[in-house]
Parts: sequence; structure tokens; C-alpha cells
Amino acid sequence: MTQHATIHGKVTYTPGDGAPLPIPKGPVEIETAKDSATLSWTADNDAAGSAALPKDQFNQYVRDGKIRIEGEAPKG
Repeated sequence: MTQHATIHGKVTYTPGDGAPLPIPKGPVEIETAKDSATLSWTADNDAAGSAALPKDQFNQYVRDGKIRIEGEAPKG
């Protein structure tokens, strides 16, 4: 099931063995699996972006209020 959310803080993902990259603030779509969450967004230059986060990291971002899921009360 696709969820809609907004990035409100510093959220990063690590592609392969590279350095962490930021996910831009603003709206994202989220697809969750047992062990991960995939976030999709459109950047300011209309480029599509996508990143998979480990479920623990995703849940921490939600607890910290950096990712706010539509229809859920802010955490904290």
C-alpha cells in the first residue's frame, strides 16, 4: 500500500557503498516491505528520485518527526 508523507528534516540514504545523500524536503510516496521502506519523490528539477531505507532507519526518522506520514499525528 502506498502512503504519502512529507520530509521535514535532514533525511539521508546511502546508495551502495557511497556517501549518504539527502532526500529533499517535501512530499514523498512510501512503499513499505517487511524489512525496508522505499521513498519516491520528484526533485526541484523534475527529476525522479527513489531510495530504499532499512525499516529501523525509516522508523527512527518517523519517530524524530523528520518524516511525517499523512494522516498520522506528529510523534514526540
